[in-house]
Amino acid sequence: MLTNNLIELNSNENSLGMSDAAKQAVIDSLDIGFRYPDDQRAALITKVAEINDVTESQISLGSGSSENIRTVVQMLQNQALVEGNKFQVIVPHPTFAYAELYATSIDVPVVKVPLTAENYAFDLQSMQKVADDFDGISLFYLCNPNNPTSTITDTVKLKKWVGHAPDNHYFLLDEAYSEYVTDSSFESGVAWIREEHSENIVVVRTFSKLCALAGMRVGYAVASPQTIAKLEAFISIDNTNLAGAVAALATLDDEDFLALSLRTANQSRQLVEQILDELGLRYLPSQASFIFHEIKGDVQTYIDRMHEHGIAVGREFAPITGFNRLTLGRPDEMAVFVQVLKSFREKGWV
Repeated sequence: MLTNNLIELNSNENSLGMSDAAKQAVIDSLDIGFRYPDDQRAALITKVAEINDVTESQISLGSGSSENIRTVVQMLQNQALVEGNKFQVIVPHPTFAYAELYATSIDVPVVKVPLTAENYAFDLQSMQKVADDFDGISLFYLCNPNNPTSTITDTVKLKKWVGHAPDNHYFLLDEAYSEYVTDSSFESGVAWIREEHSENIVVVRTFSKLCALAGMRVGYAVASPQTIAKLEAFISIDNTNLAGAVAALATLDDEDFLALSLRTANQSRQLVEQILDELGLRYLPSQASFIFHEIKGDVQTYIDRMHEHGIAVGREFAPITGFNRLTLGRPDEMAVFVQVLKSFREKGWV
Protein backbone atom coordinates (compact mmCIF):
# COMPACT_ATOMS: atom_id res chain seq x y z
CA MET A 1 0.00 0.00 0.00
CA LEU A 2 1.31 3.42 -0.97
CA THR A 3 1.66 5.92 1.86
CA ASN A 4 3.31 8.70 -0.06
CA ASN A 5 2.23 12.07 1.35
CA LEU A 6 4.57 14.05 -0.87
CA ILE A 7 3.27 16.91 -2.96
CA GLU A 8 4.43 15.52 -6.29
CA LEU A 9 5.55 18.32 -8.58
CA ASN A 10 8.17 16.33 -10.45
CA SER A 11 6.57 14.28 -13.25
CA ASN A 12 4.23 16.73 -15.02
CA GLU A 13 1.19 14.76 -13.94
CA ASN A 14 -2.15 16.53 -13.56
CA SER A 15 -2.82 16.43 -9.81
CA LEU A 16 -6.40 17.56 -10.40
CA GLY A 17 -7.06 13.88 -10.98
CA MET A 18 -9.36 12.19 -13.48
CA SER A 19 -12.67 13.85 -14.20
CA ASP A 20 -15.72 12.41 -12.45
CA ALA A 21 -17.10 11.52 -15.86
CA ALA A 22 -13.98 9.52 -16.69
CA LYS A 23 -14.09 7.70 -13.35
CA GLN A 24 -17.74 6.79 -13.87
CA ALA A 25 -17.04 5.62 -17.41
CA VAL A 26 -14.35 3.26 -16.12
CA ILE A 27 -16.68 1.92 -13.42
CA ASP A 28 -19.47 1.42 -15.93
CA SER A 29 -17.11 -0.47 -18.25
CA LEU A 30 -16.29 -3.13 -15.66
CA ASP A 31 -19.29 -5.21 -16.63
CA ILE A 32 -17.82 -5.64 -20.12
CA GLY A 33 -14.22 -5.99 -19.00
CA PHE A 34 -14.20 -9.54 -20.38
CA ARG A 35 -14.80 -8.22 -23.91
CA TYR A 36 -12.17 -6.85 -26.28
CA PRO A 37 -12.50 -3.06 -26.56
CA ASP A 38 -12.84 -2.95 -30.36
CA ASP A 39 -15.94 -0.75 -30.35
CA GLN A 40 -14.56 1.67 -27.76
CA ARG A 41 -11.24 1.89 -29.59
CA ALA A 42 -13.03 2.64 -32.86
CA ALA A 43 -15.17 5.29 -31.15
CA LEU A 44 -12.05 6.95 -29.76
CA ILE A 45 -10.41 7.05 -33.19
CA THR A 46 -13.55 8.68 -34.57
CA LYS A 47 -13.59 11.27 -31.77
CA VAL A 48 -9.88 12.08 -32.04
CA ALA A 49 -10.16 12.48 -35.81
CA GLU A 50 -13.13 14.79 -35.31
CA ILE A 51 -11.42 17.12 -32.84
CA ASN A 52 -8.34 17.33 -35.06
CA ASP A 53 -10.40 17.80 -38.24
CA VAL A 54 -8.70 14.92 -40.05
CA THR A 55 -9.89 11.55 -41.36
CA GLU A 56 -9.86 8.41 -39.24
CA SER A 57 -7.18 7.02 -41.55
CA GLN A 58 -4.90 9.78 -40.24
CA ILE A 59 -5.01 8.61 -36.60
CA SER A 60 -2.94 5.93 -34.88
CA LEU A 61 -3.73 5.27 -31.22
CA GLY A 62 -0.88 4.49 -28.85
CA SER A 63 -0.39 3.15 -25.35
CA GLY A 64 0.53 6.67 -24.35
CA SER A 65 2.16 8.89 -26.97
CA SER A 66 5.42 7.18 -26.01
CA GLU A 67 4.35 4.18 -28.10
CA ASN A 68 3.62 6.47 -31.02
CA ILE A 69 7.11 7.96 -30.70
CA ARG A 70 8.57 4.45 -30.79
CA THR A 71 6.65 3.51 -33.95
CA VAL A 72 8.01 6.54 -35.83
CA VAL A 73 11.59 5.58 -34.96
CA GLN A 74 11.01 1.93 -35.90
CA MET A 75 9.18 2.75 -39.11
CA LEU A 76 12.00 4.94 -40.38
CA GLN A 77 14.68 2.47 -39.30
CA ASN A 78 12.85 -0.22 -41.26
CA GLN A 79 12.53 2.09 -44.25
CA ALA A 80 16.25 2.77 -44.16
CA LEU A 81 17.05 -0.95 -43.97
CA VAL A 82 14.78 -1.74 -46.93
CA GLU A 83 16.37 1.04 -48.97
CA GLY A 84 19.90 0.10 -47.95
CA ASN A 85 20.14 3.54 -46.40
CA LYS A 86 21.51 5.00 -43.17
CA PHE A 87 19.28 6.51 -40.47
CA GLN A 88 19.87 8.91 -37.60
CA VAL A 89 17.74 10.71 -35.01
CA ILE A 90 18.48 14.35 -34.23
CA VAL A 91 17.26 15.79 -30.93
CA PRO A 92 17.64 19.13 -29.17
CA HIS A 93 19.39 18.86 -25.83
CA PRO A 94 17.84 18.76 -23.34
CA THR A 95 14.41 17.52 -24.34
CA PHE A 96 12.01 14.67 -23.57
CA ALA A 97 14.18 11.57 -23.82
CA TYR A 98 11.96 8.86 -25.30
CA ALA A 99 12.91 9.30 -28.97
CA GLU A 100 16.55 9.07 -27.96
CA LEU A 101 15.95 6.05 -25.71
CA TYR A 102 14.00 4.12 -28.34
CA ALA A 103 16.57 4.90 -31.03
CA THR A 104 19.48 3.89 -28.82
CA SER A 105 17.78 0.61 -27.89
CA ILE A 106 17.79 -0.46 -31.55
CA ASP A 107 21.27 0.91 -32.34
CA VAL A 108 20.11 3.97 -34.26
CA PRO A 109 22.64 6.80 -33.83
CA VAL A 110 21.37 9.88 -31.99
CA VAL A 111 22.85 13.33 -32.39
CA LYS A 112 22.15 15.81 -29.60
CA VAL A 113 22.20 19.49 -30.52
CA PRO A 114 22.42 21.84 -27.50
CA LEU A 115 19.77 24.50 -27.04
CA THR A 116 20.88 28.05 -27.70
CA ALA A 117 22.82 29.62 -24.85
CA GLU A 118 20.84 32.87 -24.98
CA ASN A 119 17.27 31.69 -24.35
CA TYR A 120 17.41 27.87 -24.42
CA ALA A 121 15.63 27.65 -27.78
CA PHE A 122 16.01 24.98 -30.47
CA ASP A 123 19.08 25.67 -32.61
CA LEU A 124 17.37 24.96 -35.92
CA GLN A 125 20.36 25.95 -38.03
CA SER A 126 22.73 23.60 -36.22
CA MET A 127 20.18 20.77 -36.33
CA GLN A 128 19.78 21.26 -40.06
CA LYS A 129 23.55 21.16 -40.57
CA VAL A 130 23.71 17.78 -38.83
CA ALA A 131 21.17 16.45 -41.32
CA ASP A 132 22.84 18.12 -44.31
CA ASP A 133 26.15 16.48 -43.42
CA PHE A 134 24.54 13.04 -43.21
CA ASP A 135 24.04 10.77 -46.20
CA GLY A 136 20.79 9.09 -45.25
CA ILE A 137 17.45 9.53 -43.50
CA SER A 138 17.25 12.01 -40.61
CA LEU A 139 14.44 12.25 -38.08
CA PHE A 140 14.13 15.48 -36.09
CA TYR A 141 12.37 14.98 -32.77
CA LEU A 142 10.89 18.31 -31.67
CA CYS A 143 8.91 18.59 -28.44
CA ASN A 144 6.85 21.76 -28.81
CA PRO A 145 6.34 23.16 -26.16
CA ASN A 146 9.66 21.68 -25.14
CA ASN A 147 10.17 19.60 -22.03
CA PRO A 148 11.89 20.69 -19.75
CA THR A 149 12.03 24.35 -20.83
CA SER A 150 8.23 24.78 -21.32
CA THR A 151 8.84 27.16 -24.25
CA ILE A 152 7.54 27.02 -27.82
CA THR A 153 9.48 27.27 -31.05
CA ASP A 154 8.85 30.24 -33.35
CA THR A 155 6.00 29.06 -35.58
CA VAL A 156 7.06 30.97 -38.71
CA LYS A 157 10.62 29.63 -38.57
CA LEU A 158 9.54 26.09 -37.78
CA LYS A 159 6.87 25.97 -40.47
CA LYS A 160 9.28 27.32 -43.09
CA TRP A 161 11.93 24.80 -42.06
CA VAL A 162 9.57 21.83 -42.19
CA GLY A 163 7.98 23.01 -45.42
CA HIS A 164 11.30 23.23 -47.26
CA ALA A 165 12.74 19.95 -46.03
CA PRO A 166 13.96 17.34 -48.54
CA ASP A 167 12.23 13.98 -48.79
CA ASN A 168 14.77 12.22 -46.55
CA HIS A 169 14.21 14.59 -43.60
CA TYR A 170 11.34 13.73 -41.25
CA PHE A 171 9.81 15.65 -38.36
CA LEU A 172 8.29 14.12 -35.23
CA LEU A 173 6.43 16.93 -33.46
CA ASP A 174 5.58 16.03 -29.87
CA GLU A 175 2.70 18.26 -28.79
CA ALA A 176 2.01 16.70 -25.39
CA TYR A 177 1.49 20.14 -23.86
CA SER A 178 -0.10 21.99 -26.78
CA GLU A 179 -3.43 22.47 -24.98
CA TYR A 180 -1.70 24.70 -22.43
CA VAL A 181 -0.22 27.14 -24.94
CA THR A 182 -1.40 30.73 -24.50
CA ASP A 183 0.84 32.34 -27.13
CA SER A 184 -1.44 33.21 -30.05
CA SER A 185 1.41 32.75 -32.54
CA PHE A 186 1.53 29.00 -31.89
CA GLU A 187 0.26 26.75 -34.66
CA SER A 188 -0.01 23.00 -34.36
CA GLY A 189 1.70 20.74 -36.85
CA VAL A 190 -1.68 19.09 -37.34
CA ALA A 191 -2.69 22.16 -39.36
CA TRP A 192 0.25 21.57 -41.70
CA ILE A 193 -0.74 17.94 -42.13
CA ARG A 194 -4.30 18.99 -42.97
CA GLU A 195 -3.04 21.53 -45.50
CA GLU A 196 -0.66 19.32 -47.40
CA HIS A 197 -0.93 15.73 -46.15
CA SER A 198 2.84 15.95 -45.93
CA GLU A 199 4.60 12.60 -45.77
CA ASN A 200 7.44 13.87 -43.59
CA ILE A 201 5.45 15.11 -40.54
CA VAL A 202 4.03 13.11 -37.63
CA VAL A 203 2.39 14.87 -34.67
CA VAL A 204 1.95 12.96 -31.41
CA ARG A 205 -0.31 13.93 -28.53
CA THR A 206 -1.32 12.44 -25.21
CA PHE A 207 -4.21 12.19 -22.78
CA SER A 208 -1.76 12.20 -19.86
CA LYS A 209 -1.56 15.95 -19.27
CA LEU A 210 -4.63 18.20 -19.62
CA CYS A 211 -6.96 15.17 -19.54
CA ALA A 212 -5.28 13.80 -16.38
CA LEU A 213 -5.12 10.23 -17.66
CA ALA A 214 -1.42 9.43 -17.32
CA GLY A 215 -2.13 6.06 -15.73
CA MET A 216 -4.57 5.07 -18.46
CA ARG A 217 -1.84 5.15 -21.15
CA VAL A 218 -3.63 6.66 -24.13
CA GLY A 219 -1.99 8.75 -26.83
CA TYR A 220 -2.16 9.13 -30.58
CA ALA A 221 -0.33 10.14 -33.73
CA VAL A 222 -1.64 12.30 -36.56
CA ALA A 223 -0.11 12.04 -40.03
CA SER A 224 -1.02 11.43 -43.66
CA PRO A 225 -3.02 8.25 -44.36
CA GLN A 226 0.02 6.74 -46.06
CA THR A 227 2.30 7.43 -43.10
CA ILE A 228 -0.27 6.16 -40.59
CA ALA A 229 -0.53 2.89 -42.53
CA LYS A 230 3.23 2.47 -42.23
CA LEU A 231 3.21 3.32 -38.51
CA GLU A 232 0.40 0.86 -37.79
CA ALA A 233 2.71 -1.97 -38.86
CA PHE A 234 4.78 -1.28 -35.73
CA ILE A 235 2.02 -0.57 -33.22
CA SER A 236 1.10 -3.17 -30.61
CA ILE A 237 -2.01 -5.11 -31.62
CA ASP A 238 -5.00 -4.32 -29.36
CA ASN A 239 -2.89 -1.66 -27.63
CA THR A 240 -5.81 0.38 -26.27
CA ASN A 241 -7.27 -0.95 -23.04
CA LEU A 242 -10.98 -0.65 -22.29
CA ALA A 243 -10.59 1.61 -19.25
CA GLY A 244 -8.30 3.98 -21.11
CA ALA A 245 -10.58 4.19 -24.14
CA VAL A 246 -13.78 4.96 -22.20
CA ALA A 247 -11.96 7.37 -19.86
CA ALA A 248 -10.53 9.28 -22.81
CA LEU A 249 -13.91 9.46 -24.54
CA ALA A 250 -15.64 10.68 -21.40
CA THR A 251 -12.98 13.32 -20.75
CA LEU A 252 -13.15 14.69 -24.27
CA ASP A 253 -16.90 15.14 -23.80
CA ASP A 254 -16.44 16.81 -20.39
CA GLU A 255 -15.88 20.40 -21.48
CA ASP A 256 -16.28 21.72 -17.94
CA PHE A 257 -13.47 19.52 -16.67
CA LEU A 258 -11.14 20.45 -19.52
CA ALA A 259 -11.79 24.14 -18.87
CA LEU A 260 -11.17 23.63 -15.14
CA SER A 261 -7.96 21.73 -15.86
CA LEU A 262 -6.62 24.56 -17.97
CA ARG A 263 -7.81 27.26 -15.57
CA THR A 264 -6.18 25.50 -12.63
CA ALA A 265 -2.84 25.30 -14.43
CA ASN A 266 -3.00 28.99 -15.30
CA GLN A 267 -3.80 29.95 -11.70
CA SER A 268 -0.91 27.84 -10.43
CA ARG A 269 1.45 29.36 -12.98
CA GLN A 270 0.54 32.86 -11.79
CA LEU A 271 1.26 31.90 -8.17
CA VAL A 272 4.67 30.53 -9.06
CA GLU A 273 5.64 33.37 -11.38
CA GLN A 274 4.67 35.89 -8.70
CA ILE A 275 6.99 34.36 -6.09
CA LEU A 276 9.81 33.89 -8.61
CA ASP A 277 9.53 37.56 -9.57
CA GLU A 278 9.49 38.52 -5.90
CA LEU A 279 12.64 36.51 -5.23
CA GLY A 280 14.39 37.61 -8.40
CA LEU A 281 14.68 34.08 -9.79
CA ARG A 282 14.74 33.86 -13.56
CA TYR A 283 12.24 31.60 -15.35
CA LEU A 284 11.43 30.83 -18.96
CA PRO A 285 8.00 31.83 -20.36
CA SER A 286 5.91 28.76 -19.62
CA GLN A 287 3.57 27.47 -22.31
CA ALA A 288 3.03 24.13 -20.58
CA SER A 289 1.95 22.54 -17.31
CA PHE A 290 5.33 23.19 -15.71
CA ILE A 291 7.80 26.01 -15.31
CA PHE A 292 11.59 25.97 -15.73
CA HIS A 293 13.13 28.29 -13.18
CA GLU A 294 16.47 29.34 -11.76
CA ILE A 295 17.88 28.10 -8.47
CA LYS A 296 20.70 30.01 -6.82
CA GLY A 297 22.81 27.26 -5.34
CA ASP A 298 23.30 23.55 -5.94
CA VAL A 299 20.20 22.12 -7.62
CA GLN A 300 20.49 18.64 -6.13
CA THR A 301 20.77 20.12 -2.65
CA TYR A 302 17.64 22.17 -3.41
CA ILE A 303 15.82 19.02 -4.58
CA ASP A 304 16.80 17.15 -1.42
CA ARG A 305 15.71 20.02 0.83
CA MET A 306 12.36 20.28 -0.94
CA HIS A 307 11.88 16.55 -0.43
CA GLU A 308 12.60 16.96 3.27
CA HIS A 309 9.81 19.55 3.34
CA GLY A 310 7.34 17.16 1.69
CA ILE A 311 7.64 18.36 -1.90
CA ALA A 312 9.04 16.44 -4.87
CA VAL A 313 10.38 18.72 -7.60
CA GLY A 314 12.00 17.87 -10.91
CA ARG A 315 15.58 16.83 -11.53
CA GLU A 316 18.34 18.85 -13.15
CA PHE A 317 18.48 18.63 -16.94
CA ALA A 318 22.06 18.60 -18.16
CA PRO A 319 23.74 20.37 -19.81
CA ILE A 320 21.68 23.23 -18.36
CA THR A 321 22.74 23.97 -14.81
CA GLY A 322 21.16 26.11 -12.11
CA PHE A 323 17.57 25.48 -13.23
CA ASN A 324 14.78 23.24 -11.96
CA ARG A 325 11.62 21.98 -13.66
CA LEU A 326 8.54 22.43 -11.48
CA THR A 327 5.21 20.81 -12.32
CA LEU A 328 2.22 23.12 -11.86
CA GLY A 329 0.02 21.23 -9.40
CA ARG A 330 -3.24 22.43 -7.92
CA PRO A 331 -3.25 26.00 -6.53
CA ASP A 332 -3.39 24.68 -2.95
CA GLU A 333 -0.28 22.60 -3.62
CA MET A 334 1.51 25.54 -5.18
CA ALA A 335 0.63 27.70 -2.15
CA VAL A 336 2.56 25.23 0.00
CA PHE A 337 5.47 25.32 -2.45
CA VAL A 338 5.50 29.12 -2.33
CA GLN A 339 5.75 29.16 1.46
CA VAL A 340 8.56 26.62 1.47
CA LEU A 341 10.45 28.51 -1.24
CA LYS A 342 10.10 31.73 0.78
CA SER A 343 11.52 29.96 3.82
CA PHE A 344 14.47 28.78 1.73
CA ARG A 345 15.21 32.38 0.72
CA GLU A 346 15.09 33.45 4.38
CA LYS A 347 17.72 30.81 5.10
CA GLY A 348 19.84 31.92 2.17
CA TRP A 349 19.38 28.63 0.29
CA VAL A 350 17.99 29.99 -2.98
